[in-house]
Amino acid sequence: MSTDAEQDGQSPADWRRWHEERIVAVAAPHGPLSLTGTHWLSDHPDGRIPGVPGRWREDGDEVLLTAGPEDGLTLDTKPLTGEARLGPDRGPIDTSRVARGDRRLVVLRREGLWAVRDFDPASPARHAFRTIEATPYDPRWSLDGVFRPYDTDRTVRVENADGHERGLGLGGEIAFTLDGSAHTLQVAVEPDGSLWAVFADATSGRGSYRFRFLRPAAPDAEGRVRVDFNRALLPPCAFADHFICPFPPPGNTLPVAVAAGERNRVDA
Repeated sequence: MSTDAEQDGQSPADWRRWHEERIVAVAAPHGPLSLTGTHWLSDHPDGRIPGVPGRWREDGDEVLLTAGPEDGLTLDTKPLTGEARLGPDRGPIDTSRVARGDRRLVVLRREGLWAVRDFDPASPARHAFRTIEATPYDPRWSLDGVFRPYDTDRTVRVENADGHERGLGLGGEIAFTLDGSAHTLQVAVEPDGSLWAVFADATSGRGSYRFRFLRPAAPDAEGRVRVDFNRALLPPCAFADHFICPFPPPGNTLPVAVAAGERNRVDA
């Protein structure tokens, strides 16, 4: 007879499939390993970004891109010659509007600042990557939790992986019990109702990456949620230095060693 956890998709076989799919997604042509640069336009007032074709300038709520035939850029799969006005790209990387061959040039906006990200399938990091080191599934780390929403959303300032401090939106906390001790993690609420936690623990920087992500599914009508550390994720900045991942907010460093989930990137 299967257990409740197995019926909910929490089993060693389900975890192995999830782990294998993660490795494939990370190593995809436009996965996180392909990011070769995040270029803030404020650092390039003349609009010229070293190694990136075209001229990119801020223009209020848009980015003005100017390109000639020699730049080899396409916009919406068609050759771009002249000017184009761009907003932030919000879809998958391979659907970004601007490309040069296999490269994708993604427009990003954070706290009023504009940037261009360069995703190149030929990146050295992508070709050096071998796998993701992860701890095999252990039912001990799949826990019952309760989501407690805040009365109003909160924003806390946290350091990011690029050394700058930015706001992190939080919509509530999840409470759970591990080995008889009560713990909480502050979480953001995604548009589809799922949750996102940035956390550290006693293994961070000592056997696992310095912090990790947890993405529980949306709570049920009673607020119940599965807190499955077997599916703790490496953040994008574990695969490329050019991501600006937020560090854990105050209170999200667990005093226990979470020996579960993804731990580190492994290169050949």
